[in-house]
Amino acid sequence: MKTRWTLFVPLAIMALLFGGFLYRLTTPGETLIQSQWINKPMPLFDLPPATPGVEGLKSSQLADGRPRLVNVFASWCIPCRAEAPQLEALKHAGVPIDGIAIRDRPEDVAAFLAEYGNPFDRIGSDMQSSVQIALGSSGVPETFLIDGKGIIREQIQGVILAEHVPEIVAKLEAMK
Repeated sequence: MKTRWTLFVPLAIMALLFGGFLYRLTTPGETLIQSQWINKPMPLFDLPPATPGVEGLKSSQLADGRPRLVNVFASWCIPCRAEAPQLEALKHAGVPIDGIAIRDRPEDVAAFLAEYGNPFDRIGSDMQSSVQIALGSSGVPETFLIDGKGIIREQIQGVILAEHVPEIVAKLEAMK
């Protein structure tokens, strides 16, 4: 013969499961995927030019003693367009910027640069996203702060906003 309380055990289990599901729905998890390369040397790569008239990009060029940004972008990326004025502001502040154009055609990169400006010293073409994946980059735009030895010091996921520009300049100055 079952006792009364054993009849409520399944109901209690269901209530606990429902409470767990409700908790996970109201408490968002971490949505950003942080690169595993932070505080490590840039992975080795040698990318051809993304568009005529702009030099390609090699990882060995990132260890020239000057801290810099490496911006992962694409001409088809709407947020990259919103970020373009901040990259220009960083360039005017003396920040060296290199780009990695992912899954992009040379003519589209050229049109993007003509319309939004070219803050880049070099732009490598990553047609298969192999360098992007090696970096642990999860999307575009994404920017990496590289010290003068070619070590990745920070990752910025998403659009660089105008209020981030002075902070980025200060961080790069501190790396000198």
